[in-house]
Amino acid sequence: MKRILLTSFGVIAFTAIILALVLTRDGELKTPAGSGTVELDSGSFEAFPLPDYARKFVDEGYKSYFIEVESGIKIHVLETGSGYPIYLQHGNPTSGFLYRKVAAELPLDRVRVIMPTLVGLGFSSKVPASEQTLDNHIRWMKEALKRLQLKQLIYVGQDWGGPVGMGALAKSPGLLKGVVVMNTGFSAPTEKRDLSAAHATVKTPVVGELILEVFTSVFDRIDQVQGDPNSMPEEVRQLYGRPVLESGNAKAPLAQMRMVPDGPDHPSAEQMRMIESYVGTLDIPVELVWGMKDPILAQGLAPMKASFPDAPVTETEAGHFLQEEVPSEIAAAIMRVKENVEKDEN
Repeated sequence: MKRILLTSFGVIAFTAIILALVLTRDGELKTPAGSGTVELDSGSFEAFPLPDYARKFVDEGYKSYFIEVESGIKIHVLETGSGYPIYLQHGNPTSGFLYRKVAAELPLDRVRVIMPTLVGLGFSSKVPASEQTLDNHIRWMKEALKRLQLKQLIYVGQDWGGPVGMGALAKSPGLLKGVVVMNTGFSAPTEKRDLSAAHATVKTPVVGELILEVFTSVFDRIDQVQGDPNSMPEEVRQLYGRPVLESGNAKAPLAQMRMVPDGPDHPSAEQMRMIESYVGTLDIPVELVWGMKDPILAQGLAPMKASFPDAPVTETEAGHFLQEEVPSEIAAAIMRVKENVEKDEN
């Protein structure tokens, strides 16, 4: 009996080790392929025909294309309108589609709306989890902005789109003219602290993989961080989830949760310090639009006000992904910032 128990324990232990190795695999580079070209003033780019389930969310005025920022690393961009460039950056685990409702509220004969998707998410390239670093994302997005040959822009950022976008602009001197900030953070951590209980739990190896890759998916839960859960119906969750889950490398959402710094020694902390320093130098029009029912980042409004003490604030009843809930308020803030930018230029 003892030998049987020892053998059984050995089999269980071996199985657990194999399972842990499988779950914590790094993943592989998955490079998407497009068809045809999209012509912009900055050159020709690889077109990406949207699948039917995604195409129905945007109208025929949208351009869909890739910018290859490094070998095999392609950033998917949605773009519509013409005029003053507005760069809108989403975060985890959504895509550029998150801003489609905001774009619909903007005067597209006066603004060019540019909505790139972070590497690992949406239709952009998928990369190993170890390559999901803030430093990489900043470098990739900086290169995308460079390839577009923009001379000036207004930047709109939320969630990881905040640090990624602001980090890319910090390394693109003279490009940033105005800012709209939503539910994100630019402050570097000075002490050990987790952003949320969920972030604290999933940062543990194997545990995070079991929660978000085996038992459930982060896309099944994003309605839970909304002020109105109905703002994230099943078809919208699939819009964000299918390109990731069907890619063959769905490691990005968990990896990006682990990118969130939990202290001054975290790998993201150095870049956050750079971003915080850059934000402190800004003297441009800024507005804040905040979702006060966000269980993760509603608390981030106070430090953001400290970073931009003169910025007007629009507090809303939205949750984390407020682009799905209050697009009109966001669009109005963008246009006010644009007007102030143009006043400063005249």
